[in-house]
Amino acid sequence: MNLIDPYVLIAAISLDLLLGDPRWLPHPVVGIGRLISFLEKWLRRLARDERTGGILLLLITAGLTWLAAFALLKVACAIHPYAGSAAGAYISYTCLAARSLHTESKKVADALARGDLEEARLWLSCIVGRDTAGLEEPEIWRALVETVAENTSDGVIAPLFYLMLGGPALGLAYKAVNTLDSMVGYKNDRYRRFGWASARFDDVVNFIPARITGLLMTLAAPLVWLSGPNALQIMARDGRNHSSPNSGVPEAAVAGALGVKLGGTSSYFGVPVEKPTIGDPLKPLSLKAYRGAVRLMYGAEALMVGLWLAFAV
Repeated sequence: MNLIDPYVLIAAISLDLLLGDPRWLPHPVVGIGRLISFLEKWLRRLARDERTGGILLLLITAGLTWLAAFALLKVACAIHPYAGSAAGAYISYTCLAARSLHTESKKVADALARGDLEEARLWLSCIVGRDTAGLEEPEIWRALVETVAENTSDGVIAPLFYLMLGGPALGLAYKAVNTLDSMVGYKNDRYRRFGWASARFDDVVNFIPARITGLLMTLAAPLVWLSGPNALQIMARDGRNHSSPNSGVPEAAVAGALGVKLGGTSSYFGVPVEKPTIGDPLKPLSLKAYRGAVRLMYGAEALMVGLWLAFAV
């Protein structure tokens, strides 16, 4: 028995592809972010130490998110089955970010296509954590391809995985964990201990989805006119060339499919960080490479849903 109706999931994916993340539509992640900010202040005062406070932050945030989604679905279903389906579709839709990732990354690509480096750096700063001031065109293309690759896992495949595994409530709980990592999962003095639990748990919940993403990308590559065999080869060779236990897998699959080299030097808060390289520089990082990465994202999503409908439903 499925915890999410196939029609509900298809409706959610359709809403994501049609609407993306419009500002006028209420989004649960905004509420989750406010909850995290409130709990952080409260737990820093009351917890006996930062690590304990961080563990409590993770448990309370993820637990309340799941409970709120579950309760909303129960109430909606009690009103009418169609209301339950609508609530499930809406919650599931807010877990997905394919259209949003495409829209925001395209702003950078369009600015580069016009030759406007300053605008490209500005838009890039909205979607990556690295310093963007002073980046030249090849570095911007690299950052763009890397973020599309990584967020295909975090923003598309992983939410689908948890929606398929445990329904809308589990999908939204995953988004809560992902939001926790983005807000408190930093390795700086303020969050090294307080954000430890959120960062580690985010690694855990993304471990399987990241590897599913890499495999889906290798399967999707020939379908979107890219190299599947090279994607598989580079993923096997360079998938661990990353400080994150998960991000290197989809990045390596994308690098192999496109025939480009990712990684290298990036700056964070003014500090240069030398990352291991991923892939081989067979082709230049360019608009063509970016478009290929976007096609891979949609191809992986389509395969994920198609395989689920074929074998799990």
